Amino acid sequence: MSLYQLERDGDVQELIRVLRESEKERVQLRAAELLGNFPDHDDRRDVVSALVGAAESDSDAVTAAAIDSLSELGGDAIEQLIGSMAGVDLEADAADWVKAKAFMQALDAEIPELRMAAANGLGRLEQADSVPKLTERFEDSDPRVRARAARSAGKIGDSRATNPLESLLTDPKGAVRREAAEALGNIGNRQALQTLLPMYEDDNERVRRIAVNAFGNFENDKPVDYLVEALSDESAAVRRTAVYSLIELLSNVPSERSHDIRETVVEKLSSSDDQSIVVPLVEILEESTQAAQRRNTAWLLGRVAGDDGRSRVLDSLVEALKDDDQMLRQFAATSLAELGGEDNMVERRLLKLVEDDGVDPQVKGQAIFTLGKVGGERSRKALDKLIDDTEHDIVRKKAFSAISKLGGRI
Repeated sequence: MSLYQLERDGDVQELIRVLRESEKERVQLRAAELLGNFPDHDDRRDVVSALVGAAESDSDAVTAAAIDSLSELGGDAIEQLIGSMAGVDLEADAADWVKAKAFMQALDAEIPELRMAAANGLGRLEQADSVPKLTERFEDSDPRVRARAARSAGKIGDSRATNPLESLLTDPKGAVRREAAEALGNIGNRQALQTLLPMYEDDNERVRRIAVNAFGNFENDKPVDYLVEALSDESAAVRRTAVYSLIELLSNVPSERSHDIRETVVEKLSSSDDQSIVVPLVEILEESTQAAQRRNTAWLLGRVAGDDGRSRVLDSLVEALKDDDQMLRQFAATSLAELGGEDNMVERRLLKLVEDDGVDPQVKGQAIFTLGKVGGERSRKALDKLIDDTEHDIVRKKAFSAISKLGGRI
């Protein structure tokens, strides 16, 4: 029976027998690889034990395959191997610092797959004391180890990794630069973020995207120019990420600075003819669950939306008028007033909302307020009639105020 058939049948005991008894390296290697596909098997303990034994094989290829499979199995699988090699009994309830000590020892192993597994394990344990040892692996001869070590340093998030990670931003391997950039973004201190700014020009698309994504963590306007520049990136993924980071940046800056930074963003975006940012902005407004993001997006849409996609922008802003978040409703109303326009599209959308008997009076009031700024004779007539017909004081009060701005009652 083929190894493939054994895997399909879930016959791990026979795969274990083949791994232990076959005299052919290629067969052992394949059996070790396949055993990594059974993380939840009833015989998991036997699988792990067999792979731990295979990892100490005389064949580097079989050892590498066994280590990879132990990593795939997750949980305490790789810990059993590292504990065995370190001469430490790593029981499931062993203290994390005990496990970390064994993993740090394994970082010096001759086999790169084991060094990779050890780096991964330290990332899961998140023991800050392991950061200096992880950063030593940033000079590893195997780029896979450098990448895994950088990733784990980012998961731990200790600021001591900032300088060493910076050195990886010029690594010849794109995968290493990506992991270093993401790790710096996760650490997120001032130095880490400052270090990432030049990375928006990296020749690797994913590095640029990761760096641009991290720019949203700033609490000042320093990355605004970079983010606006990234809106013209040849990669759609980078452009989209830049939009999200701009909104995130506006949400993160101190409230006393947010207005100035919003104005800076608008100034930069208004000087560009690129309207590709509108679609992701609308998506943020419609799909985000973060109040600050949605408010900033609603405000921004009224200042940067052009003729392209105007109808969808209006639909989204009008829908935002119905939201439970009062501040979002106010931002949406101001943006609709900004969009106004001679085509009367805003007026028609708002009148439809105002004339709908099923709409909440608070929502109608917000729409009426906006009509007082963008409406014309049609709005004046509709609001004049509404004053006499409505049963809601807030609607009547808002209608009186709007009509006064439109020339008074008929």
